[in-house]
Amino acid sequence: MQRLNYNQLHYFWTIAKAGGISEAARQMGSSQSNLSAQLKELEGALGQRLFDRERRRLRLSEAGRVALDYAETIFGQGQEMLEVLKGRPGSRRRALLRVGALSSLSKNLQLEFCRPALKDPGVQVLALEGSFNSLLRRLQEHKLDVVLSTMPVRTDEAPGLYNHELASMPVLLVGKPPLRLPRGPFPKILAEVPLILPSRQSRVRAGFDAWLEAARVRPMIKAEADDMALLRLFALSGQGLALVPRIVVAPELKERRLVRAGGVPGLKEVFYAITATRRFPDALVERLVRRLRRDAA
Repeated sequence: MQRLNYNQLHYFWTIAKAGGISEAARQMGSSQSNLSAQLKELEGALGQRLFDRERRRLRLSEAGRVALDYAETIFGQGQEMLEVLKGRPGSRRRALLRVGALSSLSKNLQLEFCRPALKDPGVQVLALEGSFNSLLRRLQEHKLDVVLSTMPVRTDEAPGLYNHELASMPVLLVGKPPLRLPRGPFPKILAEVPLILPSRQSRVRAGFDAWLEAARVRPMIKAEADDMALLRLFALSGQGLALVPRIVVAPELKERRLVRAGGVPGLKEVFYAITATRRFPDALVERLVRRLRRDAA
């Protein structure tokens, strides 16, 4: 059985942490030529290129990021062993799950996706928010493991990325009880009720506007917001009916702090998990995707 050369792995780990061979050589008191040779031998033994060279700079390849995760565990546990044996117990290093999400995405959905990982003592969750394009860029650079979104990525514009449909949730109009709605048919009464709506950039908003247009209803818009958490808070303020996916207000509906005023036939919010095509699939992400799909079915 082929044995791993831990000295070479330590050289690689130091180079990756230092950001380059020259700085790693300075830290280790060694020559750049020696580190380069050791790195080349390790890559040969693994059969994988660990760094890509870009404008005289080293950038971790996908294989390099996988190797770095293992090296962090190996040398982190080595340090932990020293601390334990010297009577200074250290903290156990855990696997890192890096989740990106649109800033406007439902926090309840993010929680449901991450819940099994949060319960796993062997996993540490890093949750980041940002714009769609910035998150996709980090995903392509393997700086994120998954991106949660309400819109799919166009795979013709972003090769190497893949959409997983997580859930399709009904969209509801909700308000703070007791609701005092005008008499009359639905949705005609929405011309007389203050509405709190997603911004016009939302797919849900486009479907809602088309539904009202077909019904010849001119809505009374009280507020608009991109952020789902803010829409929920506006609804709880009692100043109107908010249009939100069910998952956004699921706890409040269960506790009767909000009640359903009506729905829009056929209108749903679709949630996606976007991943990068990898030679080394992330089993944890795959497990989380399957679990949320099952629970949402």
